[in-house]
Amino acid sequence: MKNIINFLCFGLILFLGCEDSTSVKDLDKVVIPSANVSYSQYIQPVFNLKCNNSGCHDDADRAGGLSLSTWANATASASIVFPKYPGNSKMIWAIKNQSGATQMPPLGQAALTANQISGITTWISEGAKNN
Repeated sequence: MKNIINFLCFGLILFLGCEDSTSVKDLDKVVIPSANVSYSQYIQPVFNLKCNNSGCHDDADRAGGLSLSTWANATASASIVFPKYPGNSKMIWAIKNQSGATQMPPLGQAALTANQISGITTWISEGAKNN
């Protein structure tokens, strides 16, 4: 019985001590490099915290018909992400608030930093790889 109690206490301490979620504030401190941008390390975390919110570009809601929950979803349409050609990618138009696109994220939502916009642009120009 004592071993079970010790095990449960250890498990509870481990569970309460783990902080595996990243906040928007933490994410905004991450510097995305100017070359060799890793999708899994830099781009997907931005999509997860700033785009995949309920009612937006998550799997359930697919605002504008787009889910950014996975690399396959994000790159499913060449009109959204045109590998190697960020200037032809509607995603870039939207995050840079260029004419002809709806501003993303919308006003009132967690805005992308200049580094995040540059990182997404670089990722697309490098081929929008699943790396």
